[in-house]
Amino acid sequence: MRLLPLFAATVVASSFALTACNSTETKTADVKPAEMSAPAATEQASAITLFESHDEGRINQFYDYKTFASYKEVGETAFRLTRIGAGPNGETVVFGLPKADKKKGENTPAAMLWDGKSEVAKFYGEMYKNNRIYVFNDKADMDFVRKVGEPVYMFTEIGAGPKGETVVYVLNKKNKKHKPAELMAEFKGMH
Repeated sequence: MRLLPLFAATVVASSFALTACNSTETKTADVKPAEMSAPAATEQASAITLFESHDEGRINQFYDYKTFASYKEVGETAFRLTRIGAGPNGETVVFGLPKADKKKGENTPAAMLWDGKSEVAKFYGEMYKNNRIYVFNDKADMDFVRKVGEPVYMFTEIGAGPKGETVVYVLNKKNKKHKPAELMAEFKGMH
């Protein structure tokens, strides 16, 4: 009979301990609508040019052609912002930075665009992947190809790249019926 009172005391003590551990005090402040913080606004840039190279499971992205050209020549960049596993398929994303922007970190144009913190009125992008150069004039198209691997609509020129690469001009539903003459001219002007 002595076990029952001891057992009962243990259950009561355990119950009290669990209740004490699980109880939390929540305080809510009265917040007026004017005091509520709005979500971070996106910045609007007039134009951006992106160069992206897919190498060894990494997505290397540049917004400065000089830094990109140096990367293509050497295989590395002196200044970078690296995000492991941040790519759409788990790739490491490396933003190559020019020396002037090395301290900006997350506030560089390419990283802000990647994060959705920046929008652009005019977009131009090149993606170097599998000995092909994909050329874009729409960021959504570039995001789609990065995730899926191939565009739905395209105009292809075999051997038209600066080193004999196949150049794929990525199109979408809006412009799929027309030869991308303006995009082709822009690409040729870059190279």
